Amino acid sequence: MKKVYKVAGHKFSIVMPDDYPAWNEMQNYEPFLTDDGDGCLYTMELIEDMPDTSSKQLVVIGNQHVAMPRTELYEWEGNWLIEVAPTLEAPIRLCMISDKAFSKVQFRVLGSMKFSINTVMMMMFSFATASKNTLLIHASVTMNKGKGYLFLGKSGTGKSTHSQLWIKNIEGCELLNDDNPALRVCDDGVVRVYGTPWSGKTPCYRNLDVPVGAIVDLHQAKKNVIKQQSLPEAYASIYVSFSGYRFIKNMADGYHATNAKIVSLVPCYSLDCLPNPEAAFLCYNTVTDKR
Repeated sequence: MKKVYKVAGHKFSIVMPDDYPAWNEMQNYEPFLTDDGDGCLYTMELIEDMPDTSSKQLVVIGNQHVAMPRTELYEWEGNWLIEVAPTLEAPIRLCMISDKAFSKVQFRVLGSMKFSINTVMMMMFSFATASKNTLLIHASVTMNKGKGYLFLGKSGTGKSTHSQLWIKNIEGCELLNDDNPALRVCDDGVVRVYGTPWSGKTPCYRNLDVPVGAIVDLHQAKKNVIKQQSLPEAYASIYVSFSGYRFIKNMADGYHATNAKIVSLVPCYSLDCLPNPEAAFLCYNTVTDKR
């Protein structure tokens, strides 16, 4: 069976046997299904057996954080080979073989189906859209008056908490995505934020998009203080928040170009904050157009 999805204007497909149990783990993708299979950016195909990859050459091992997935990138017979484990010390649970353009990937599931499907889908989306003015970014996004406001920050900073403070205290706010929205610089020069099938622990899978009103980098603090960032500060905040391999040159070049466009088009702020309504009001009153 083949299904086609469309996220942030990019179409991609996945091929698995009709009765493969992973289909039952993919309810978060249903809002993004499309009947139009033309012009897919990339295709993913499940395989039951991996070829002999013993001649693989290590490029890099990503992530040194014990609680986060570990990715190992290799070159193998003119392709990329990626092996993924759910934590730093866990065994490999997903294997992927992709062409160098990230237009076609074969993958094998060795562990949790949900983890493997979401991982291969997210990684391929980030890689294949690197040159398409698109970033998959770790953020929580709240919508208000037709615009989206992205809250960035390290894990545990309070991105979801700050979104909920807006939603609970400011009229007209609603959640677009709580973990991995997509940013895209459109042909008309407008930066839009898109809902995706990937929203972390919060089941918010909305096939919606709005122009970006502002991007806010959160920091826990003992008092609430906000300031607009300079272009280098804004670039750095986004750089550490998007998903992708910075050490593959053409991919890194694409990410750099998109990041540079975003910070030139969207106001970015740094917010030192407490987890209280006053932080939400300060942020809202500073970054939104209240007319």
